[in-house]
Amino acid sequence: MSLHDDAVLVLKNFEAQGQQEQLRQAYLDHLSVHPDGMWKACRAGHITASALVIDPSRGRVLLTLHRKLQMWLQMGGHCEPDDYTLGQAALREATEESGVPGLTLLPGGPVTLDRHPIPAPCNWHLDVQYAALAPAGAVEAISDESLDLRWFAYDEVAGVADESVVRLLERTRAAL
Repeated sequence: MSLHDDAVLVLKNFEAQGQQEQLRQAYLDHLSVHPDGMWKACRAGHITASALVIDPSRGRVLLTLHRKLQMWLQMGGHCEPDDYTLGQAALREATEESGVPGLTLLPGGPVTLDRHPIPAPCNWHLDVQYAALAPAGAVEAISDESLDLRWFAYDEVAGVADESVVRLLERTRAAL
């Protein structure tokens, strides 16, 4: 199964209501029209995969200060040819950007979807957002893609991150 086929299957199985259902259908429509819709080269927009690194035992999440955007965000990014599933892409990105070995995805598939505009030449990131559980004693290590990494208590996230990260945290906590 190709990564494109896996993404279609993941999205078809994603249970959503309201705006999330509209996004789910928009992602599926995008993939049906764009066979290259998984890749950065698709200028009409492309699927990305991200994961919120969470430590539920300590009530905190690890966010990255994104080098280009200068915003506190979850880990994530573009799918790569070696990714065989969307979940694996999210886990790879979370591990690379956090430096934390032994992350595991929260069972049940993606937590939420978020579509956001990006600068030209592309137009949109169609982000499929997962949650990754940090192992006990997890220690982060800054990558080239981050200016900083920091653990934030759940109640601190709204003060440092945008609405999409707050929404991802809320849905992750509900899924736990």
